Amino acid sequence: MTEEKSLGQALEEKLLVKPKSLGELDNALLDEAHGFCEGYKEFLGCKTERDIVDYTIPLLKDRGYSAFELGRRYEAGERFYVENRGKNLIMVTVGSEPVSAGLRICVAHIDSPRLDFKPNPLFEETGMAFFKTHYYGGIKKYQWTSIPLSLHGVVLLNSGETVRIDIGNEDGDPLLCITDLLPHLARDQMLKPANKVVEAEQLNILIGCWPYDDEKVSAKVKLNIMKILFDKYGIAERDFLSAELCAVPAFKPCDIGLDRSMVGAYGQDDSVCAYTELMAELDNEDPPFTTVTVFIDKEETGSDGVTGMKSFMFRDFIEDFVSAYGLEVRHVMRRSMCLSCDVNAAVDPCWPEVFEMTNSSFLNRGPVVSKYTGSGGKYSTSDASAETVGFLRRILDEAGIPWQVGELGKTDIGGGGTIAADIAMHNLDTVDIGVPVLSMHSPLEVTSKADVYMLYKAIRAFYASTLVKP
Repeated sequence: MTEEKSLGQALEEKLLVKPKSLGELDNALLDEAHGFCEGYKEFLGCKTERDIVDYTIPLLKDRGYSAFELGRRYEAGERFYVENRGKNLIMVTVGSEPVSAGLRICVAHIDSPRLDFKPNPLFEETGMAFFKTHYYGGIKKYQWTSIPLSLHGVVLLNSGETVRIDIGNEDGDPLLCITDLLPHLARDQMLKPANKVVEAEQLNILIGCWPYDDEKVSAKVKLNIMKILFDKYGIAERDFLSAELCAVPAFKPCDIGLDRSMVGAYGQDDSVCAYTELMAELDNEDPPFTTVTVFIDKEETGSDGVTGMKSFMFRDFIEDFVSAYGLEVRHVMRRSMCLSCDVNAAVDPCWPEVFEMTNSSFLNRGPVVSKYTGSGGKYSTSDASAETVGFLRRILDEAGIPWQVGELGKTDIGGGGTIAADIAMHNLDTVDIGVPVLSMHSPLEVTSKADVYMLYKAIRAFYASTLVKP
């Protein structure tokens, strides 16, 4: 016999928020998420922005996308892409509504914290050869010692030929590492603050210790390493001056937890958003509004540079696209809506002191919408309007997508930024959405499979919605 609700209980249900985990709402959801995340784990094998672009373009071609033709007026249902310098990708499906009605845009960054090589990286000391690095993005430097590393990037030879480097991803490949000080001799090291335990200039990657067999050579180990690289890639030491090389964790994406409910991998910030928006773009073949899915670079270092969100690349493309319809870019931007797809920090019960629990995001509660990011007094944020958040809220609620809101920790504890402000500067209504992440910016980040799957459904609902932006 069902007990009748009291007036207070009915009022509580109507007026108050009582969060539930996705598992409580639908315990079978994990089975669907498992399947979706197998493709996601494959995508996570792409560990740099160049890897992701190279992986994605063949997928687009298989699904009927062609390279963008300047000046062409595309019809509803047509699909095309734009690639920029091997590090940016824009994917478009033309909707049934006129382009003048506005665009549905999703942007994710495809760079992640890593160790970039210095221009002159190779040196030999005490019979060992090393590569010198300059860390890229926000990392805890001590986390990068004593873990297996793989090598990625390109080298432009003086002949003009570009050589692709990929070492440590295939079974049987050699791996690299950064050494750490043994605890027996680390008494003084352990007294240092965490940001000084390992200094930036100690992030040297060990690459060999065997000498070249010639007594007349001074740097025997260094020469032996260069001979290996020359024999395989045709690289001489001076070619490092025109190279983009980096080291990333060699961990393969894996299931985390005895229940296999989570994904553990490097680079989930922000590959998780790149993959979910890509799948939503591919699966929404007949959207009402034209969809524009963007992979951007340089977010982890401030979005500067020719492939970052602060460049004119994005706006120039929109202008090229809409001008074929006789439209001005500023008018189309005003009618459009953008999801800045980026992650947030999941509450970690091991460090509850840094989270404000009523405004933080939790694992297994669905996509997290961040009205603003930044730090302190809302510095370096776009702060989405009530109308913008309300519009997204209607879309998600009407599609039955569970979601949550979140800030990045307590107000004066820290903070972080996304590319939302760099998008909103185009007079384009923008709000952040992503998934909560544990151990963000570490070599092994953790996400909930159910959250990943629901983010895909949320973006797909955004692309499929017929609601007209206010």
